[in-house]
Amino acid sequence: MNRTVALVVLGLITLDFAALTVYSMMEYGYVGLFEYQFASSAGWQVLADLVIVCTLAMAWMIADARRSGRTVWPYLLLTVFGGSFGPLLYLLVGLMSSRPAARPVLA
Repeated sequence: MNRTVALVVLGLITLDFAALTVYSMMEYGYVGLFEYQFASSAGWQVLADLVIVCTLAMAWMIADARRSGRTVWPYLLLTVFGGSFGPLLYLLVGLMSSRPAARPVLA
């Protein structure tokens, strides 16, 4: 995928998710989001899935940051307290600050 297209798509996803988050926070509050999930086993499953995916994303961010020499701890904290915002911003900042590759990588 073209770097510019990836940047635009990831930016739109992040902005849309931020708008949804602001709306739900205004409607239920931070604690209210979790209270709603704790009310049923289906909610517990959603929370467990979120924890698993965020843990995998944090492990990937740590490995990627070591390879690329980036600072990762702010994104880890954001992932713990803000869920998907940590990995989304890690990817977005990485795309904005990286130089275009000299040649495309096929994989």
